[in-house]
Amino acid sequence: MNDDTIVCRCEEIIRGEIVAAVRSGATTISGLKRRTRAGMGLCQGRTCSGLMTRILAEELDLPLRTFRPDTRRPPVLPIPFRVLAEERE
Repeated sequence: MNDDTIVCRCEEIIRGEIVAAVRSGATTISGLKRRTRAGMGLCQGRTCSGLMTRILAEELDLPLRTFRPDTRRPPVLPIPFRVLAEERE
């Protein structure tokens, strides 16, 4: 995986940004989220948290099991306009 590989599709964060955040002091998934916004998009990290954890482990030279998963929130679900346009009785 090179530094131009997209890690977080929702926020369009590339691997190089994650590595830079780790090298500037991020040591947890939460710290990465605060520094890069990776994991804060519509999927709330369901797509990218595994990659973020792997990069964090590689950069800090620690085993994957060292890192706890971050708090997950339900994803935002779009509401179709027809639902909002329905008449209420």
